[in-house]
Amino acid sequence: MNFKTDYSAENLVLVVNPRVPFTKIGVYNNSKLVFLKKISHNDADLAEFTKYEDQTNYRKEAIIKELRENDVDVDKIRIVISRGGLIKPVKSGIYAVDKKVKDDLYNSVQGSDIVNLGGLISDAIASELPDSKAVIADPVVVDEYDDVARVTGLPEIERRSIFHALNQKQAACRYSKSIHKACEDLNLIIAHLGTGITVGAHNKGRVIDANMGYDGDGPFSPIRAGSLPTGDLIKLCYSGKYTEEEMLKRVSLEGGLFAHFGTPSGIDVDKMVKQGDKQAELVFSAMGYQVAKTIGSMYAVLYGQVDAIILTGPMANSEWLVKKIVDRVEHFGKIVVYPGSDDIETLAMKGVGVINGEEEVKKYQG
Repeated sequence: MNFKTDYSAENLVLVVNPRVPFTKIGVYNNSKLVFLKKISHNDADLAEFTKYEDQTNYRKEAIIKELRENDVDVDKIRIVISRGGLIKPVKSGIYAVDKKVKDDLYNSVQGSDIVNLGGLISDAIASELPDSKAVIADPVVVDEYDDVARVTGLPEIERRSIFHALNQKQAACRYSKSIHKACEDLNLIIAHLGTGITVGAHNKGRVIDANMGYDGDGPFSPIRAGSLPTGDLIKLCYSGKYTEEEMLKRVSLEGGLFAHFGTPSGIDVDKMVKQGDKQAELVFSAMGYQVAKTIGSMYAVLYGQVDAIILTGPMANSEWLVKKIVDRVEHFGKIVVYPGSDDIETLAMKGVGVINGEEEVKKYQG
């Protein structure tokens, strides 16, 4: 599909990035940022919704209100773009938000998560505008795995590709450009340190393996429980203390730092460590330890042929945590740190590419 639009200084791209307590939006006039806003949401309002996906209209209305109050001419928005959510596996790229995408996002075919809201909100906004299209880019389910990475010790269970595809791909592109090479010429290990933590093995541009950070694989994170001793986990599931839904929530939304300290913020725990809290130091160290272990496993996946290890994401701003990781893996090769993750700008440039006809918009097969 080609959504190319005749060039105009009035063409706008709206980026939507929903997070649990807020929605961040950005408006770009071609490559220039013209409006940026973090819209906070009332906890009591959010509590009224059974699942994230039910918040679509609530957040859509908040976004439209904010745009109009700040004199953004919404009728000039040509592309509404967001990260893709937990749909079925796809190749890397940009996808039109059609009925099949919306159905799979709303019905949580691979899980219910805040990331599912992006495509739903984007479509809800675009459908109300006269000449606008909704798209998603590099969903968290981008799948480029080698077949050997899918196999587990139980035939009923297959390892799935769920990782921070958008940010990891952007970090790979940023690094390759910095050394005047193509991603397809490099082997990289990229660790996204955010609310969830995923570590990917990038083999000549393809992410051939990664930990599935969503609901139980790899390092624990601010809200994810990470890999757990299987037998003990099974016993906990059958202990009668939790329902299936409660256990799924416990490992994917209420684990990690939140389970230990009641906060989903790595920044908060970083401050606790600096203030001398020994338990916080132990747990934060353990998180860095597990990240390093996972980087080591990806080093093996790439046969030890690694051009660089990149640490990115919001928690890469913690020098303390980064050092804990680097101390264990620096002998593997060059270390690069890109603190934070500007998904707004990354998505905006992809949206501009769509308008200019430089980016192909694919159809989701489901």
